[in-house]
Amino acid sequence: MDQAPERHPTWTFLTNHARVLVQISKDPGMRVRDIAARCLLTERAVQRIITDLEQGGYLTHTRVGRTNLYRVTAARPLRHPADAGPSVADLLALLSDHAPGSDAPTDTSDGAADSASGAHRPA
Repeated sequence: MDQAPERHPTWTFLTNHARVLVQISKDPGMRVRDIAARCLLTERAVQRIITDLEQGGYLTHTRVGRTNLYRVTAARPLRHPADAGPSVADLLALLSDHAPGSDAPTDTSDGAADSASGAHRPA
């Protein structure tokens, strides 16, 4: 019997922006190349997504030597009006196998990072 070829889905539950943000939240010093490999995207696509996230206020970066160290702004609300209420921290908690910010610096609602423990505490 002939087996039907595997079909690629035409839609997914998560956007590429969400996938990239999750990877950065897990490792804020991750290289674009590694993010691309984990998200099955091109490096160029990941760079565009990072730029989008920075322009939207969801991400910042600091240059440390030859490495970018990213900071997720976890207190920001989700973008779409239908998603009003939950924050980026809520999304990351749902999608990650760890609490948001447990190993990645995040900004709290007042814009300050919780650098003492490295953990984000949702309001």
